[in-house]
Amino acid sequence: MNPLEAQLAYPFGDQVPSPGTTMEVVPGLSWLRMPLPFALDHINLWLLDERGASGEGWSLVDSGAGTDATRSAWEQLFAGAMGGRPLLRLFATHCHPDHVGMSGWLCERFGAPFWTSAAEFGFMRMMAAALPGVDGPSAVPHFRRHGLRDEGLLAQMESRRNYYPSLVPSVPVAYTRLQDGQHVAIGGTPWRVITGFGHSPEHVSLYSEEWKVLLSGDMVLPRISTNVSVFAVEPEGDPLRQYLDSLDKFADLPDDTLVLPAHGKPFRGLHVRIAQLREHHAARLSEVLAACAEPRSALDIVPLMFRRQLDAHQLSFAIGEALAHLHYLRFDGSLERVTGHDGVMRFVLKTNNII
Repeated sequence: MNPLEAQLAYPFGDQVPSPGTTMEVVPGLSWLRMPLPFALDHINLWLLDERGASGEGWSLVDSGAGTDATRSAWEQLFAGAMGGRPLLRLFATHCHPDHVGMSGWLCERFGAPFWTSAAEFGFMRMMAAALPGVDGPSAVPHFRRHGLRDEGLLAQMESRRNYYPSLVPSVPVAYTRLQDGQHVAIGGTPWRVITGFGHSPEHVSLYSEEWKVLLSGDMVLPRISTNVSVFAVEPEGDPLRQYLDSLDKFADLPDDTLVLPAHGKPFRGLHVRIAQLREHHAARLSEVLAACAEPRSALDIVPLMFRRQLDAHQLSFAIGEALAHLHYLRFDGSLERVTGHDGVMRFVLKTNNII
């Protein structure tokens, strides 16, 4: 365990549920873990017991990626831990494929309504259709502008036209909107909707005051910092500022809140972890600012922030995250952006700034 993790408390230790099984967190709420075909090899899903006027069944938060391994685990759950009771509602924290990949299949199988925020629903529909702006080919000029000129890597990124649809083979055709501050009863327990920005368009976290439980999605993770990137579809975005501002929304939650993240293990120490995340980004911003004493592209900044070998998939997110830090410093007036004769955008200290 690294020193930062040691500052958090893990009430279940190293226990994790295997795919196709459940593990009770509190009475009425169970933890599922599904495999992912990435370096980040798992996602946590949350199953809530529903007994009410609409019948007896389950509500689910997030669904896993649309892979054969996930589908097989779901079939095992239907036959076992779910006791033959249907899925009554599916909630999605956000539109990324590991969170909504099985959403269309599950909603169609059970006739279950799909609940998420408006922006997340819109973006998942856009990406499932591989519309221009959110597909692989649209990313190529974006990466070129920010320093990537390796034709082999660019070709790999361009070929990812069907990446999202391959992991999200079908999506729900309608949804029920979740909005910030709204309270939703799940299994007789009220949950407050907390929306956040920067990682995705309108990320949904859910907090139960009765249980002191936060379903944090990707907004607060115990071991890694969530990806915050500038993408081709919003080339002038300032997602890091949006993300850091969004963390303020958790300020009123109790110190002993049990955080149930989408990746990693359940933990206590929410405010300690948020402080760690702020310190992490402050340190990266300081390093980026120092590096920009000379003009730097986003690609130039990647080795500063990611000190390991990256494949094409990882590099696309790394460039996006480097650019998010550069944009933060540009929009607060510390850096200015210049475009060279080669068409590459670079960032440099404003002449009136001193490191």
